[in-house]
Amino acid sequence: MSRIQLIRNFSTDLHFVHVSRHTWLLGTAVAKILLFLGLLGILTSTIYLGLVLVAVLRFRLRPKNVPSFTPAVSLLKPLHGAEPGLRKCLEGFFRLDYPDYEILFCARSENDAGLVIARELATKYPKIPVRILTCGEPPWPNARCYSLNQMKAAARHEILVITDSDVRVKAEYLRAVVDPFRREETGMVTCVYRGVAAQGGFWAQLEGLGMSVEMTSGVLVADMLEGMRFALGPSMVVRKECVDQIGGFERLGDYYADDFMLGNLIAEKGKTVVLSHHAIDHCIVNTKCAKSLAHQWNWMKSTRFSRPKGHLGTGLTFGLPFGLLTFMAASLLGHPRIGLELLEWTVLARVLQSMLVGWFVVKDDEAVRLAWLYPLRDLMGSILWIASYVSRRVGWRDDLFEITSGGVVRLVHAEERRAGVHH
Repeated sequence: MSRIQLIRNFSTDLHFVHVSRHTWLLGTAVAKILLFLGLLGILTSTIYLGLVLVAVLRFRLRPKNVPSFTPAVSLLKPLHGAEPGLRKCLEGFFRLDYPDYEILFCARSENDAGLVIARELATKYPKIPVRILTCGEPPWPNARCYSLNQMKAAARHEILVITDSDVRVKAEYLRAVVDPFRREETGMVTCVYRGVAAQGGFWAQLEGLGMSVEMTSGVLVADMLEGMRFALGPSMVVRKECVDQIGGFERLGDYYADDFMLGNLIAEKGKTVVLSHHAIDHCIVNTKCAKSLAHQWNWMKSTRFSRPKGHLGTGLTFGLPFGLLTFMAASLLGHPRIGLELLEWTVLARVLQSMLVGWFVVKDDEAVRLAWLYPLRDLMGSILWIASYVSRRVGWRDDLFEITSGGVVRLVHAEERRAGVHH
């Protein structure tokens, strides 16, 4: 081999070594950045877990009165069709241990399947005053608010109890949620809830863990740090005069998260929003993967618009994605054991969170029994959180909406849906 060829080969080798070293340095730098982000996320999610622990203790140590304040109340039940388990959910409201209450049902049409069940139960329990209303097609994007508006106008009593159709309650429910109204400053009472996979199924169980643990954790921490300035839709109890003061349910008719807005507007008027010590069952009707994920994605997007700053901060409360990121980065840097130990901590922390909130707050046996699954739910929640920033369209029943600034919605018409118009 000639001297010139040797020089060329040597130059080529030097260039390869230089490129390899440059690539190695770049890869190391990227891995260090990823490690920093992973450690930061583990730190923030651990701090959040500490806040959850304090909030749970605060919730548990709150003084509880023996409910004895029992004014007459009107219970409002908007209906739209008959989802699985509706009869059992509705029947519980006919068996409440409460001296004086009426139930109002409202749907769009007389032959609504949900109203058929409501009429049958009214016949079965003739001692409970029941009125059945129809409202026709809603002129507002939020059909539930239009239905509530019709029932509010017909309600005989000052305190309105609003619950979703997929909610189950115990006999003591009304006594517990009405009692705080003995104080004049109370304008609204809302409840945390257990996610109940009544129809079974793996995806429904994961969604239930999200309701029982993730949702409840966030609510308790928010209540501790800033007080309740929103409500949770499955159960809302409100003074009729407070609804009038904010402009009635018509004021909420253009919002997707009407529950959040109702509590927020009442708090702005200077009234207290109380988080009840009582927990209810929120039955999950989506048993298939696609529908369950779509439902959770919708509410993630809703929170993004109704509480933008709080929603952004939610990304730092998830533990498992940061644990996985740290493990990957530490392994690339030659420290897989340290990465694995940090990943194990994030898994253990999520299991503890599920047991802590499930047992001491919502009394959910499933959240304790399936605590080992909660790290997976935590990872899924983080993915849904990221996905909430890629779309502003949400579905509700048979309708499709587009959320604009401030949480206001616009109905997406059929021709737009067929054309596949994206915004």
